[in-house]
Amino acid sequence: MIIRLQPLVHNNTKNIAIRFAYNYEIKSVIERYDGVKWSKSHSVYYVLDSAKNRQGIFNLLRQKGHYVDYTALKRPIAKPTRKPKKILKSTQIKIYKGLSSNKRLLLKNCIGYLKGKRLSESTISTYGHFILRFIDFTKDMPKKEWNSRTLELFLEKVIAYENYSISSHRQCISALKYFTAFCNIDGFESENIKRPKKSKYLPVVLSKEEIIDLLQVTKNLKHRAILGLIYSSGLRIGELLNLRLSDIDLDRNQVFIKQSKGRKDRTVVLSEVLKPLLCNYINTYRPQIYFVEGQKGNTYSASSVRSFLKKSCELANIKKQVTPHTLRHSFATHMLENGVDLRYIQILLGHSKPETTMIYTHVAQNSLMEIKSPLDVTVGNLVKKDNDNKKPLLSQKFNH
Repeated sequence: MIIRLQPLVHNNTKNIAIRFAYNYEIKSVIERYDGVKWSKSHSVYYVLDSAKNRQGIFNLLRQKGHYVDYTALKRPIAKPTRKPKKILKSTQIKIYKGLSSNKRLLLKNCIGYLKGKRLSESTISTYGHFILRFIDFTKDMPKKEWNSRTLELFLEKVIAYENYSISSHRQCISALKYFTAFCNIDGFESENIKRPKKSKYLPVVLSKEEIIDLLQVTKNLKHRAILGLIYSSGLRIGELLNLRLSDIDLDRNQVFIKQSKGRKDRTVVLSEVLKPLLCNYINTYRPQIYFVEGQKGNTYSASSVRSFLKKSCELANIKKQVTPHTLRHSFATHMLENGVDLRYIQILLGHSKPETTMIYTHVAQNSLMEIKSPLDVTVGNLVKKDNDNKKPLLSQKFNH
């Protein structure tokens, strides 16, 4: 058994990664070594990099008769660099208090402008954060000196430097377009600022078996009802939290989603097999207004859903990065695999554009699994030509 010792930077600390093909005996030996830890993010055992540990882990494994490859430790590795931390929305009040009264009034009036445009509360909150950051960035600069280059510097020294995601960068530019239109200052324009291209990621999807495992290990009745409804109806987390009891039609097996993303109403399916669970939950917990309620009848928190979902995934031994939206992705993918037309899935999900729903064609397995490798086609054709009707092996000589 070959065991490789390699450099690993974890939590801005130099470590030694211990890599090997899974073996219970080796695993037991390594876990007994003082200071060894398991990294979930890197999926590897590691120990702090020091002369003592390099020699200690090497001697331990060699004594057990294993070959240890430590050549990677001889190569110099770059020093870990600390990424600048982006300022979170939770610190907005502190930033706001540091502004002059004129800049505070500017922000307040701009928020009113966004409300007048009838943007959603969520959008106003997001745009307001970026506008606040820009005003703070230019707090020592008079408004009359703002120009297009000021916007570019803000994007370079704040948004890009603090490593905001591409989607946040795009949202920031949208916010600045509203802000420059509101300010109406000569030369202070955002029309020529281009948004970075969207990152294209395939959604994480659970298998049908993983969904059942997930529901089975979730023992809490309330939690199981939440996960079951999100998956079976393809709901967004916000739609689930704002769902009222009056929006659930048990007789018609329908759930009515009111004014969701894009201010759209839609009707989604209610699983027949889920109904007994929902009735049991409602009779046990007695929610009054919302389908799921927090303390004092308030809306339930999204963080609570994420928390118990994470625990359920651990119990079900699911290693994927799962969020409540993963259940919605799984719903759409499984519907497609079950032969449901893409246009109907688009309606059930509440997507405005068919292109948004098309992403599930890349992760659905039913059509992909029907595609044959050209090698299989070639061998199949040779079988048809063979009089003995025997499947040829790749190692034998074919007769053309």
